[in-house]
Amino acid sequence: MKNLVIVVIVALGLFSCQQSVKIAYVDVEEIMKEYKGTKETEATMKVSSDKLKAELDGLIANWQNKAKVYQEGMQKMSANARAEKEQALMQEQQQINQRQQVIQQQVQTEGQESLESLSKEINDFVKTYAEGKGYNFVLGTTGSNGTVMYGEEKADITDDVLVQLNKSYKSKE
Repeated sequence: MKNLVIVVIVALGLFSCQQSVKIAYVDVEEIMKEYKGTKETEATMKVSSDKLKAELDGLIANWQNKAKVYQEGMQKMSANARAEKEQALMQEQQQINQRQQVIQQQVQTEGQESLESLSKEINDFVKTYAEGKGYNFVLGTTGSNGTVMYGEEKADITDDVLVQLNKSYKSKE
């Protein structure tokens, strides 16, 4: 009797292990490239970057004009006036360089935050998608350098995820 109970328990354990595991993968690079949210974020970042570049270009052009005026009139200036003007131009150039560093840091930070936000949005969507479709695992791969060494074509759900992700996208306008 005791042996029969053990055999039944082992059989139930083996039977429960026979449940199939449903695995799929997505090409993360393709998702990021074709997702409407990525495209909109890139466009917004470009507008912001172009605006900051225009600001910087204006500062540089203004400084260059001042330097040109100084060079054209420096022979007529006293040594003291020349030294003061050169000092002022150097200080302004340093301020422009500092502003340029701040702008580069700002663009980099905004880009990083946008990328993190997009990644979270996509990961949250894939989680919901996988749960809805009954997947136990959804692996991410990127082009030829991915972590999925081989996957059957039918296990690639990139296109369906992308279609559904884009359908669910709500423009930030």
